Amino acid sequence: MPEPLTAPERARRAEHARTAAAGLSADGIDGVAVTWVDTGGVTRVKAVPTARLEQAAAWGVGASPVFDAFLLDDSIVSGRYAGGPVGDLRLYPDLGRLIRLAASPGWAWAPADRYDQEGRPHPLDARGLARREADRLAGDGYAVRAAFEIEWCVSLGTGDDFVPASRGPAYGMTRLTELAGYLREVLTALAAQGVAVDQLHPEYAAGQYEVSVAAADPVGAADLAVLVRETVRAVTARHGMRATFAPKVLAGGVGNGGHVHLSLWRDGVSLMSGGPGPYGLTGDGEGFAAGILERLPALLAVGAPAVASYLRLVPSHWAGAFACWGRENREAALRLVTGSEGERDRAANIEVKCVDLAANPYLLVAALLAAGRTGVAAGSRLPDPVETDPAAMDEETRRKRGIAALPATLAEAVAAFENDRVLGEALGPEMADTVVTVRRGEIALFDGAEPGDIVERSRWRY
Repeated sequence: MPEPLTAPERARRAEHARTAAAGLSADGIDGVAVTWVDTGGVTRVKAVPTARLEQAAAWGVGASPVFDAFLLDDSIVSGRYAGGPVGDLRLYPDLGRLIRLAASPGWAWAPADRYDQEGRPHPLDARGLARREADRLAGDGYAVRAAFEIEWCVSLGTGDDFVPASRGPAYGMTRLTELAGYLREVLTALAAQGVAVDQLHPEYAAGQYEVSVAAADPVGAADLAVLVRETVRAVTARHGMRATFAPKVLAGGVGNGGHVHLSLWRDGVSLMSGGPGPYGLTGDGEGFAAGILERLPALLAVGAPAVASYLRLVPSHWAGAFACWGRENREAALRLVTGSEGERDRAANIEVKCVDLAANPYLLVAALLAAGRTGVAAGSRLPDPVETDPAAMDEETRRKRGIAALPATLAEAVAAFENDRVLGEALGPEMADTVVTVRRGEIALFDGAEPGDIVERSRWRY
């Protein structure tokens, strides 16, 4: 067991919070939203008045562990380690990530680390697991830079039906013009919160947009995935509209992805370029990518965790439905992004395309890092790259090349996850069991449901 929080550490946190609270109060901030993401991918919150921030930082905010067993409709399942009315834990706001929320005046935000009542990290704290996996890589001399792409759809009004707020051509300037004021406020709100936006553009579906932010450390990237979504949600509501990040918004539509970009570094040098491997990958960079590719079927139980995820994850829709990789291949589940000549030493990365924003970003980061670390340690190598849409190949060609379809249902992904020793060890028995319990609960929740029903019941939950 890790050592519990000490009295000096609590005192240090209290002093930090005292100073922070004074600054917040001077800026008219009355409350701090302290968030965590549950196993099913929903961001949950406990809020404290600014005057109580010192107490929260030193001693945490009480919360039931039952949230780990919530399903997307707020029903509760019960597993070996989660579910039921008994027990308590503490949410400790990470004041190093404290942000004044530009789109929610009078509020600040901080992500939570979750501890038990003895002051030890809670085994179901996904943020802590992501930090632990990053630390394991750091212990071997590696660092990872990560970033989430955030896709969302905007609906006119506040009703439950989806009514696209823009209808111009896919990726068209018309689509930006239709919502220029709204999108400008998204950019200004993110900038006011210190979020470095790389680009924002209309996506394929009507009313759909994507924002890409600069890479950060793995835990910081997951924090940003939460902050960006809640900022977009708040700006959208201020404009009298509704935003959804669900994997599928309309049964016949393309859905929202939540692609993750990762690059491996050592001593400030990228291991994704300048090496003798395919397209310039170094041996360790290739091993990192190969470790993730090998475990994609099991990773889907974490990264595509909803029944609705598999309505999005279909061939020839740029969702990455086949377990293969390729340079700039947007139909491969793992896309190698080399960047342009002259910037590859800092721009090269791998993009995991088969995941979506129903995922808990901290849990997904932890699982991806564990898979990549295992590949590095084993000296794993990538198979031959795929340079076309694998769906366009006949089955015999795919078989000869070892290109398998990824799980087509959540049940298939859960089965792969249960049989994956590496992910089970990395996440720990408590988290691994709870992932399976929650996923099975969602499978049962939608048993026999038609795609349209699945979409309608999950559209506004993410």
